[in-house]
Amino acid sequence: MNFVKRAGLSLSGRRSRTAALLGVFVVICALLLGGFLLRGAAARQEADAQRAVGVDVTVGRKGLTADLADRLDVPGLVHRYTAELPVRAVPRGFTPLTSGGPGAGGGGRRERGALEVHGVRDLGLLLPFSYGSTRITSGRGIGPGDAGAHVAVIERRLAERNGLAVGDTLRLRSTDGRRSAVSRIVGVFRDPTRDPARPMPSHMLPGNLLYVPMATARRLGTGPARVDRAVYRIGSPDRAERLHAEAARVLGGGGLRFTVNDKAYRDQVRPIQRVGAFADLVVHVIALAGALILSLLVTLQVRERRGELGVLLALGEKKWKLLGQHVVEVAAVALPALALAALAGALGGQRVGDAFLDHHGDRDTDSRSSSSSSSSSSSGSGSGSGTVAAGAPDTPLAPPTVRVGPADLGRVAGIALGISLIATVVPGIGVLRLHPSSLLLDAA
Repeated sequence: MNFVKRAGLSLSGRRSRTAALLGVFVVICALLLGGFLLRGAAARQEADAQRAVGVDVTVGRKGLTADLADRLDVPGLVHRYTAELPVRAVPRGFTPLTSGGPGAGGGGRRERGALEVHGVRDLGLLLPFSYGSTRITSGRGIGPGDAGAHVAVIERRLAERNGLAVGDTLRLRSTDGRRSAVSRIVGVFRDPTRDPARPMPSHMLPGNLLYVPMATARRLGTGPARVDRAVYRIGSPDRAERLHAEAARVLGGGGLRFTVNDKAYRDQVRPIQRVGAFADLVVHVIALAGALILSLLVTLQVRERRGELGVLLALGEKKWKLLGQHVVEVAAVALPALALAALAGALGGQRVGDAFLDHHGDRDTDSRSSSSSSSSSSSGSGSGSGTVAAGAPDTPLAPPTVRVGPADLGRVAGIALGISLIATVVPGIGVLRLHPSSLLLDAA
């Protein structure tokens, strides 16, 4: 009789044992599939977090220009970047703040420029905005799409002092009086820095700081267009070495300031990576435990069937066919178990993924909120070298997506078949090494 047919008859004749084997296989396949689904969801959320959060690298050097900063925008390495070009400007048609209050003197007349104007490419990447210490309270910030636009973002105190709001017009003049710029206010921000208690020049007051696109800052500037710093957002900390090498090549190593701010990455991405590592551990442990459990079950079944094996061997049946029969029996149970596990994964996989990944996200949110007060002061600094502990940005991440795909099912099927081979061949070889007469005597 064909050994495949014998396997079918054996499964149908031993229904209780077949059901027990099927139950064990369903549990093993479900746990394996759950591990693969969780690992896939963690990998997708990690990629989303790297694009949304990333690592902010601040580059500074004496003589840095906007053109040099543009050359560090390496495709495939830098997701977003901005340069910061500080200039001084004179207000036209509105009154700047003074340290002694309105009308206290020491303001714009004797100064080279009462306003501190910073040209930017992407306002959201500046550390005070990126890490939440400074927030847009009305309107929007300046983005790459505003490169040729005449727009401005002003501080709340300057807006309140002059009755300005989003949509109003702001007129500025260069300190030499030769050039002017007319900008439309698109946003108002709030700087938490308090006004100084002692008299200071007007341009050093936090309320007299405003942001414009780079082109507007170049127009208002009277000297060389030297960029104060440039901020680059990359995917992960290990890419910082590549950016550092590129910065050293483009800018030169002497006097280069290279600061890596990866606190946000550690807070939001590293826990997701730990979930993926946990899923890998689950897969390996379940595969090993499943092989051991099934090997034990098959060994017990083979020992109980010594008489059957002895008769078949005495009739001239090949030993490899007997092993093949047991492999077919276990594999035939593994296939419906895989289908049941796939159904369970489609129904409950999303809930499991949400429970694991959302748990880590909530814990990281608590850690970010507890450290935000201490990080706001350090997030504003853009010089030095090494790693600056800055607070994490309030960047919402998309919920994890857990879906059963053909690749996951293929991996589970491969592991299940591998477990079937190990669980049947290893105990079967030890029994079939015996002589048919010995098997018959043991059975009797």
